[in-house]
Amino acid sequence: MLVLVAALAGPVAAQVPEPDDYRGEPYRAPVPSTLAGAEVVDAAGAIALHAQGVPFVDVLPRKTRPPELPEGTVWREPPHETIPGALWLWNTGYQKLSEVEHARLVDGLEKASGGDLAAPLVIFCRADCWMSWNAARRAVEMGYQRISWFPGGIEQWQAAGGAALVSAEPVAP
Repeated sequence: MLVLVAALAGPVAAQVPEPDDYRGEPYRAPVPSTLAGAEVVDAAGAIALHAQGVPFVDVLPRKTRPPELPEGTVWREPPHETIPGALWLWNTGYQKLSEVEHARLVDGLEKASGGDLAAPLVIFCRADCWMSWNAARRAVEMGYQRISWFPGGIEQWQAAGGAALVSAEPVAP
């Protein structure tokens, strides 16, 4: 019975230290409970910030055509579901960003904040995903002063009863 109670309580938070640099593969792994220069919010905090109208930034990668598909095979990009109103800045949470990805993050954060480095922003992805940690760290390093990192991502959002996810359109390259 104790095992069942522990399982229902959820996973035990791993004690993961903040790295000195951006984190690479594997991106889906336990994350730190902190991010220097940012506030870490749980699902209740994220839901409250959303209700206040704070902009949300989703950094989950975009699914692309698998390279092993035979020539002529029809491929349709699957829909991406996110928190309502979130700006989907796809592929901006990797350890290393291309110039295009970096520009997408810079331009997207400026759009989400209205160009105000003191404006609050919430950055998220999936639960236990380093991409949101990387992107939030970059935002802090760019001078954004009110970054909230939501490490629980869409899984914790849904589990906490947040608004239903909606289909998102990727921000233009």
